[in-house]
Amino acid sequence: MKYCAFLRGVNVKGTNMKMADVCQVFKDAGMEDISSILASGNIVFSSDKKTDDLKKILEKAMSEHFSYEAFLFIKSQEETESFWNNNPFEKNENLHIYTFVGSPKVENILMKEFENSAKTEDEKGEIVNNIFYWQVPKGNTLDSTFGKILGKKSLKDQFTSRNINTFEKILKKMS
Repeated sequence: MKYCAFLRGVNVKGTNMKMADVCQVFKDAGMEDISSILASGNIVFSSDKKTDDLKKILEKAMSEHFSYEAFLFIKSQEETESFWNNNPFEKNENLHIYTFVGSPKVENILMKEFENSAKTEDEKGEIVNNIFYWQVPKGNTLDSTFGKILGKKSLKDQFTSRNINTFEKILKKMS
């Protein structure tokens, strides 16, 4: 079965790794057909193992190899397609659209945080099929109130975010 592993905190705040090294860790952990998409930690691979087992195996392998506390979220090809297909926002060159890959029910935590944050014009959050989507004007991602919440240490094992365009690249690699 084809999967994508979404790694959290890769190549930010001092956690630097080459994707070729990450792919080798996946290979050494028994994964097949491995490739990376962008330097933000998106690894497409094949395995006959279940998602929960893959998460444990790969987090342990990554943590040991790179000497950091690895958090990753494994999604099947079908689940990965749903992130792309359910995007509720229109494409706009002045806006970024992010989606959040994470633990079950994390979309509710994110929506609560979003609802309680100050918003800029055109900033929106929406849940579609248990996936949280966030639209924010370009240049405001890290400055927005909600953007600052995303770095909370208490949420680090709950989710990771990706620009919606990343999913298009991942799906091309999975096909």
